[in-house]
Amino acid sequence: MWVYQLCWCKVLSSMALLFSTLFFFLQESMHAYAANVYTTVVEELMKGKQRKFIAVEQEFFRLWWDAVATDTQKQQVHQLLQEGRLEFVIGGQVMHDEAVTLIDDQILQLTEGHGFLYETFGIRPQFSWHIDPFGASATTPTLFSLAGFDAHLISRIDYDLKADMQKNKKLQFVWQGSPSLSERQEIFTHVMDQYSYCTPSQIPFSNRSGFYWNGIAAFPDPPKDGVYPNMSLPVTDTNIHLYAKTMVANIKERAAWFRTSDVLWPWGCDKQFFNASVQYSNMDLLLDYINKHSDEFGVTVQYATVGDYFQAIYSRNVTWEIRDSQDFLPYSTEPFQAWTGFYTSRSTLKGIARRASSLLYAGESFFTQYVRKHPTSSICKCGALKQLQSLRWAVSEVQHHDGITGTESPKVKDMYMNNLMYGVFNVKKLMASIIFDMNNAKKKGEVYSSVYNKDSGIPGATDVDQYVVVYNPLAWNITTFVTVSVSHLAMSVYDELGLPVPAQVQSSAESHSTYDLYILVAISGLSYRKYSIKALNGKQSAFIGRSVKYKQKDITRADQESQKLLPVVNNCYQVLFDQNTNLMHSITERETNQTVQLTQEFLEYHVNGDVMKGPISDNYLFAPNASAVPVSKAVGLEVVFGNLMTEIRQYFYSNVTAQDYIYAVYTRMYTVPEGYDGKLLCHRIEQEYSVGPLELNREAVLRTSTNLNTRQLLYTDSNGYQIQKRPFKAYMNNTVARNYYPMVQTAYIEDDTTRLMLLAERAHGVSSQGNGQVEVMLHRRLWNNLQWDLNYNLTLNDSSVVRPVIWLILGTKDVTNVLYRTSGLALEHRPVVMFGALSGNSFFHGSPVTVPPNLHLQTLSIPGWRYSSNHAEQVHNVRIGKQKQGDADFSRVLLRIRHLYEVGEDPVLSQRVMVNLKSLLNGLGSVILVEERSLTGTWDINALKRWKWKTAQYPRFSNSTETSENFVVTVHPKEIRTFFVYFQGQ
Repeated sequence: MWVYQLCWCKVLSSMALLFSTLFFFLQESMHAYAANVYTTVVEELMKGKQRKFIAVEQEFFRLWWDAVATDTQKQQVHQLLQEGRLEFVIGGQVMHDEAVTLIDDQILQLTEGHGFLYETFGIRPQFSWHIDPFGASATTPTLFSLAGFDAHLISRIDYDLKADMQKNKKLQFVWQGSPSLSERQEIFTHVMDQYSYCTPSQIPFSNRSGFYWNGIAAFPDPPKDGVYPNMSLPVTDTNIHLYAKTMVANIKERAAWFRTSDVLWPWGCDKQFFNASVQYSNMDLLLDYINKHSDEFGVTVQYATVGDYFQAIYSRNVTWEIRDSQDFLPYSTEPFQAWTGFYTSRSTLKGIARRASSLLYAGESFFTQYVRKHPTSSICKCGALKQLQSLRWAVSEVQHHDGITGTESPKVKDMYMNNLMYGVFNVKKLMASIIFDMNNAKKKGEVYSSVYNKDSGIPGATDVDQYVVVYNPLAWNITTFVTVSVSHLAMSVYDELGLPVPAQVQSSAESHSTYDLYILVAISGLSYRKYSIKALNGKQSAFIGRSVKYKQKDITRADQESQKLLPVVNNCYQVLFDQNTNLMHSITERETNQTVQLTQEFLEYHVNGDVMKGPISDNYLFAPNASAVPVSKAVGLEVVFGNLMTEIRQYFYSNVTAQDYIYAVYTRMYTVPEGYDGKLLCHRIEQEYSVGPLELNREAVLRTSTNLNTRQLLYTDSNGYQIQKRPFKAYMNNTVARNYYPMVQTAYIEDDTTRLMLLAERAHGVSSQGNGQVEVMLHRRLWNNLQWDLNYNLTLNDSSVVRPVIWLILGTKDVTNVLYRTSGLALEHRPVVMFGALSGNSFFHGSPVTVPPNLHLQTLSIPGWRYSSNHAEQVHNVRIGKQKQGDADFSRVLLRIRHLYEVGEDPVLSQRVMVNLKSLLNGLGSVILVEERSLTGTWDINALKRWKWKTAQYPRFSNSTETSENFVVTVHPKEIRTFFVYFQGQ
């Protein structure tokens, strides 16, 4: 059992979560420029009432606030915020990527930043500045609306689309990101013009860049003489008119692309304002000069925040066009620059980030139940909260648009990985400690916690009784298999009552010294079970899988005349393998007897690495030379037949004499005994891939080809929230790359009757390059000589082996509609498995928490914030400094419930659902108060009055919210509803 040396609950400093060994890059950035941005900007803002500044990401600000800022600077920040001269926009921990992030993680990082800002300053961001993500998702406007934002600002959309919108003055619109929520959660959206979010740097009277008087930040140390690279010419009497003419000409050029006379002119760029004194002193002169000669120039200029700009636009009372739920993906900057490679870059980081997020989700609900049921526990709650906070921070920061995207240097990637693994270790340790405490285990006992995966082995010898504790983090009853590695073939598994549990043991595909033990678990929502594993010399209860190895086949010489088919069958599917090629041949859905011809093959896109020879692929870009090339000429096959699970192992060789393989597929089909609910298990064909190490400048895809007449129409999810239709588009150039889309969780193809769905546990690029085809990019290894990439080490020479998992579901549209949302979440939130030697027979299970199958309990956590949920009281507390005192608040439980279905998607599951929160959470205690909040918790939903922008379809009107009565709430299709819940005795 872990014992905490110190239980200290005072102010929860963000720096308390950080270890210097893990944050070298952050420290380097703080040293080189980030700390100086806030230090010098605050100083300069105090010198001139006309000066203003916007700040976006909270991670660097929180580091500055906790480790650098003096008491005087903190007082000045409070003053500047109250005066509206410093404005936080977005306010999340980071500016998250929009293509490859999951909705849960977007909400988490936004909530983390908003909680800090509200607790510290009593402010709530109301505008976005999402200018740098590589394409814009339709999920984001919905989330920002739910968070209380009044307007949204983006920049990176396809170059040809932007040119057309710019020409027709359509860069501003009201975006209804969700087809089901439509006008209820719409948001005014501004797209930056062709100059994007940076100040135009070209000035006609100098070969230096213009308007960047502090130059470019220097790493790792600032220059000792204060002279930075590429510092702009200072404004002087001799050049001020030239500067003014250049600036005004650009302002007027931009004004022609918008419908009002208000022009947003961004001043700054990446890594700017580290010497705000030289910036403001030059710009002050320039603005004063233009305004003094406004008759000549025809414009007036002023410092402004994003809020100032949107307030000016809103006051014009213009009628705006409505944009529907179509997103702005993929994103290209030029004909041969399709930013679709990052959908797959650094697949290992993408996978670990998602597994860490899943563990955090489990740890939050586990800890919340523990605190509610064990108010006088032996575990220090404050220490436990800090363990959770370390993973909240790590999962939040990796959502950055240069984080989970894989577009960072190896050094920064290592930082993300280290922070994630440190947080994962903390939460595993916490969950193990809770198990011990709740079950009064002996102090000599040990629990080893591990997330469900193939490397989840039981430590030590298995000739003594070992226990597996399995926690179900979903608020549904689940029936699934968990896998543990064991060292004996003869095994038995028993539940808490000593009854045998269905299990199967078989040789491991990855290790010659261990076996894989599959245990069938049936667990209620948010509950856990204990299973004992015994190594036997005598009676055997676990089925033993029987391995059959088939002859390797040369697929280039397959005999198509005498086709021999090998069937693998469970209650839902019959899958046939062609024994002439050892490849999959077809899948029959047994209930309808519908057969789909289906084959799979690995291919590689060869890409160029020399900028002198043409377009290149890098961390961001995908630029294939030609069509993908098959990688294997021979396929090996091994089938492990079992009573509960059959595993088909395919090994792909470059030729018939090759001894080693770079590609493999492990396909698993499950058979569930009578008495268990095996609907989801039976209907999934689980595939795990092993890919790598690749040769240099290769991009690996798995192509699945069917006889479905799909017309090359693909469907993919937006951030695990909603589905986008992706018709194949022909382009003059780069058609392959520009038809790649992000698959965060789901993709499918279909004909008039049948649908093939793919569910993923990490993000991938996905495309349909032919009728009836879907291909998934699994791995990339690249090098190029583009100087910019070399300078920042962005060449993606990734020599790793990746092991992603995809579940296939085949069936009618009606059947797959019912299955895929719950299945996708079951893949995302697989059970947490903990191993150990627990003594005693008494075992606490927890009280089940279950919601209907069309709802998802998205969040159940104790945030620990100390702010008052009464806004007037919170603002008062901030002004008198009261917010600095007090312990973490363990009485407030954060609850989010999400409806999984769209309006009209299913006749039953698309219905609204009434939920009695008191009954739902009865196992945690007696609910005495429920407050409905905005998405990130900082607004009372009844006090949130967002701006209603005028459209032809909907004149301005007030937003209305259906409030809860007697703890009963109604959740409509695609709604996400957020609550603070308080229990009796707190």
